[in-house]
Amino acid sequence: MYYSDDVIEEVRSRNDIVDVISSYVKLKRQGSSYFGLCPFHSEKSPSFSVSPGKQMYYCFGCGAGGNVLTFVMEYENFTFPEAMKFLAERAGMTLPEEEYSEEARRQRDLKERVREINKMAANYFYYMLRSPQGERALAYLKNRGLSDETMKRFGLGYAGQYSDALYRYLRGKGISDQLLKESGLMQVNERQGMYDKFWNRVMFPIMDVNNRVIGFGGRVMGDAKPKYLNSPETVIFDKSRNLYGLNYARTAKKRYMLVCEGYMDVISMHQAGFTNAVASLGTALTTQHATLLKRYTDEVILTYDSDEAGIRAALRAIPMLREAGISTRVLHMEPYKDPDEFIKALGTEAFQQRIDQAENSFLFELSVLQKSYDMKNPDGKTRFFQAAAARIAEFEQEIERENYIEAVAGRFQISFEGLRKMVMSVLMQGVPQRKQAVQSVQQEKKRSEKADGIRRSQQLILTWLVEYPNLYGTVSRYIHPEDFSDELYREVALLLYEQREKNEVNPAQIINHFSDAEQQRTVAQLFNAQVKIEKPRELEKAVQETIYKVVEQAIGQKSRELDPTDMKGLQELVDAKRRLQEIRRLHISL
Repeated sequence: MYYSDDVIEEVRSRNDIVDVISSYVKLKRQGSSYFGLCPFHSEKSPSFSVSPGKQMYYCFGCGAGGNVLTFVMEYENFTFPEAMKFLAERAGMTLPEEEYSEEARRQRDLKERVREINKMAANYFYYMLRSPQGERALAYLKNRGLSDETMKRFGLGYAGQYSDALYRYLRGKGISDQLLKESGLMQVNERQGMYDKFWNRVMFPIMDVNNRVIGFGGRVMGDAKPKYLNSPETVIFDKSRNLYGLNYARTAKKRYMLVCEGYMDVISMHQAGFTNAVASLGTALTTQHATLLKRYTDEVILTYDSDEAGIRAALRAIPMLREAGISTRVLHMEPYKDPDEFIKALGTEAFQQRIDQAENSFLFELSVLQKSYDMKNPDGKTRFFQAAAARIAEFEQEIERENYIEAVAGRFQISFEGLRKMVMSVLMQGVPQRKQAVQSVQQEKKRSEKADGIRRSQQLILTWLVEYPNLYGTVSRYIHPEDFSDELYREVALLLYEQREKNEVNPAQIINHFSDAEQQRTVAQLFNAQVKIEKPRELEKAVQETIYKVVEQAIGQKSRELDPTDMKGLQELVDAKRRLQEIRRLHISL
């Protein structure tokens, strides 16, 4: 959905950011800003700031930041159009209707109708579970230890014993066969025609992160196969991009997610208080699942079944999670098969202890690898340690290798020095290439540190331009938007300079200029840079030195890019260097 800049700004300006965020987060005023516990990561001391002046929020702990639209999108996991609609309704506004192409309109309408049908089916299954026909299914769920409250929370239901019951119900509501086919709730063959995909099954509605029903899972009540059946992929359901229970787990505010295998594991764990549990939907964990998890956490604890299939699933999941930048541990449930059995047998405190004791994923992989070798045979034992050393050598950072050498040595009873020599031997096999690679990494590190220092100085300039109105005249005389090193910084500087020329500053409006969430986060960071200085004169000195650094860097960049035959460019460079010396004599007053 496209909205004009004027409409976006009106929606934003009519929703005060302090009012909106205080309905989600307890805020306390400190000076000109409000502070509270960040809703996007777990913390004990408030580092989440909301500025009524800037109409922005920023967390100094995790870096989350943006304007009121960004907050609603991040917290509620709304799309931009959904956030616009939510805030417009809150402000009593009517948004302009979107103009769709014929095909786009058809797709939009189809998705809306399929969602409606899924909702109708979920209500039907919910009613059936509580009807006389659902007695057996209800007894099954209660025997599994589920409370009425839990069954209601997850919308559990029952698909009746007749294979056309849902079909007749939905047809009676005026739903066409074509739409029913698109919904994934029906199957078709020449002999039976159209009939229910789910019948005589306990039903588990699958919800997206916005609590909308997008599909179903069903557990058979008899001996029919398959035991569990899931919705096929539809216009609204992609099992490789959704996780069961994520609609609740994403708001649990735990620092980690518990990833398990099935619906009942998730439901049992939520009922026991572990509301950060999710599961993949009848498929192994995918790279898309890992990317989705990364949006909500930096740590995953795999709570797969303790059988061979569970071990294989964990081994498949670990590299995908590692690639997504997620730290992973593996929970051991022996002698029980799954979390449901464990919690029923030993209780929640014992399960929490197992969570706390969950094994590092690398050590878990080595433990599984060890089973491939005869550790009673000296040759087998040597080959295992050679394989372990090769795995450790894959870590690029020396400190990380040292830490794992120490952990593996202690775990598998080998001397630290002995294992370390084996790792070094592996590394030495590619010494020339490795030396070159190390030198390249060191050079790149120096360049990166220098670039970070430059960006830091530029961030401070942009923050100060917002906070100190009198500073613009001085800064704009020496620093131009094109002097900023990054393209995003240059664009932000240009927008801010335009606002300053009009004698108005609206950083929240500048954030609206960017649609990408990561860019919005970066822009928020640009307007919230901090330097620890208490005395006004020291701050003024810091401003002067920062201006000097930014101008000096810009001159250096232009010098490197200048064509020696460009006489005009050379003269401009001479003038710039003269102005650089002027900055040393500047008196900054804030």
